[in-house]
Amino acid sequence: MRPYLYAALVALLGLLSFGVYYYHDAYSDASKDLKLANATISDMQTRQRDVAALDAKYTGELADAKSKLADLQRCVAAGKCGLRVNVVKQATATPGVDDAASARLTDTATRDYFTLRERIETITKQLTGLQQYVREQCLR
Repeated sequence: MRPYLYAALVALLGLLSFGVYYYHDAYSDASKDLKLANATISDMQTRQRDVAALDAKYTGELADAKSKLADLQRCVAAGKCGLRVNVVKQATATPGVDDAASARLTDTATRDYFTLRERIETITKQLTGLQQYVREQCLR
């Protein structure tokens, strides 16, 4: 009976050893996965902060550009500032006295000018921000 008891104890000890090693490996793998998940979360949080800062920077720059354009538009509308118009004289023009009035844009042309400037500022800031986002976030 004793040999069977020793055999059973050795078998039980072998099973317990196998279980300890098995669960130790499983725990080690879970620990590695947990570390990887924490690193991924940390990286995502850093990227989110970077993107938020980038967005705030270019949103602020766009707001500043629109504010300056609105100030210029108010100045032109009030008559304090003017838009310059380059007048190209034709070679066949008759010599003589030029018109005393300077060349001016029509009201429609002035509105179109400011609309175009606003759109150019908007697309420039958006494109610059997108390029920086791609360089800093996508190509990293």
